[in-house]
Amino acid sequence: MAKKVSDPKAGLAGATVKPLPKVSADGKTIRAPLTQNPHAIRDTREKVLEVAIGREVRAFRKKLGITVADLAVATDISLGMLSKIENGITSPSLTTLQALSRALGVPVTAFFRRFEEERSAVFVKAGQGLDVERRGTRAGHQYNLLGHIGSNTSGVVVEPYLITLTEDSDVFPTFQHEGMEFLYMLEGEVVYRHGSNLYPMKPGDSLFFDADAPHGPEQLTRLPMRYLSIICYPQSAG
Repeated sequence: MAKKVSDPKAGLAGATVKPLPKVSADGKTIRAPLTQNPHAIRDTREKVLEVAIGREVRAFRKKLGITVADLAVATDISLGMLSKIENGITSPSLTTLQALSRALGVPVTAFFRRFEEERSAVFVKAGQGLDVERRGTRAGHQYNLLGHIGSNTSGVVVEPYLITLTEDSDVFPTFQHEGMEFLYMLEGEVVYRHGSNLYPMKPGDSLFFDADAPHGPEQLTRLPMRYLSIICYPQSAG
């Protein structure tokens, strides 16, 4: 059953969150609820300095593995005041910030990091992606990188590619790398391998998989062929 969200703080009032279908090994469909509302809009108060400071204080405290009570003792700040600071309800004084910085072992400027941090976006006009060389290039596979954002607030690197195979292309030994990958067929047909499984893919078909398993085009059924490949991996991964 779809779940109605009526709390505006959880997202759009009255928005419907549909359960995500999950297929088991025997082919039966298991219903699993989404844990995130894709239509949610964060409170505009996130832009307020107090909220940004509060989130940093909480993050540094949790990183040290201490409770609010522990921090209260270390800073001589009341539990109630610390709760208000972490929830962005009050604006801490410079003296309070200094006490927090000493207790948490970070400079005072660290509390302003999220407030000052810019959020990046990459816009690519049609046909203006960056041609890059990857392992499949020598087999005639054309890789067009559609955007790249390195360090970001999500902790995840995402690489979206438009991959084109023509009559000059050939199948290639399977790839294997860290992260997750999503394929979406736009044109042509291919039999794609993931591990020991083969997936015949046509326009509109998609495949989402753990990229640590061997994968790649097994049979080029109909050319020319184009598909989107979106690779995601942790920023710490190379």
